[in-house]
Amino acid sequence: MDRIIIKIGDITKENVCAIVNAANCSLMGGGGVDGAIHRTGGSEILQECKKIREHEYPDGLPTGECVSTRAGNLASMYVIHTVGPIYHQCGEHCDELLASCYTKSLKMADTLGCKHVAFPAISTGIYGYPKDKAAHIAYEAVKHFLEGHDDMEVSFVFHNNEDKAIFVNTIKEKH
Repeated sequence: MDRIIIKIGDITKENVCAIVNAANCSLMGGGGVDGAIHRTGGSEILQECKKIREHEYPDGLPTGECVSTRAGNLASMYVIHTVGPIYHQCGEHCDELLASCYTKSLKMADTLGCKHVAFPAISTGIYGYPKDKAAHIAYEAVKHFLEGHDDMEVSFVFHNNEDKAIFVNTIKEKH
C-alpha cells in the first residue's frame, strides 16, 4: 500500500501531525520510545499525562487503549499514547490487544484531524512481543484502517536497519 511508509529514523523528530508513543500504563514516561518522547517533548507532555491519570484513568491506561496530548517540543502536533501488551502476560488476547493499539490510535488521530501518523514498533522492546508477529499484526491493522480513510498516511519508524528489515520481510512473506 503506497500510503504506508517504512523507514529508519527518530520518531521524536518526525514532522507529522501525530506520533504514537509506546507508553506504559502509568503514562509517566519510561524507557525506550516512551522515555525519548517524554525527554524530547518536555514537561508539557508529562503535565497533560498527569491530568489524564487524575481525571480519566486513575488506575492507569488499560492495555490496547490510547489517549492524546499535545506534543510539547516535538515536531509533531500531538502524541497519541497507547499501551501495548506484555507478550508473556497477555495470554490468548495478545494479538487482539496489539491490533487495538494501532486501530484505536488511528481513530484518535482521525478525530484530531491528523492525516499523517508515525508509529514505532509497539510492544517489541522490553514487552517482548516477537517482532515478526508484531509486524504482521501492525501492518494488517493499519492497512485495514486505511482502506476506509483515503486521505491518511502512516509511517512506521524503526530505530535500526535490522528491525526495519524484519518488518519488511514479514510483510513480503505474508502478502
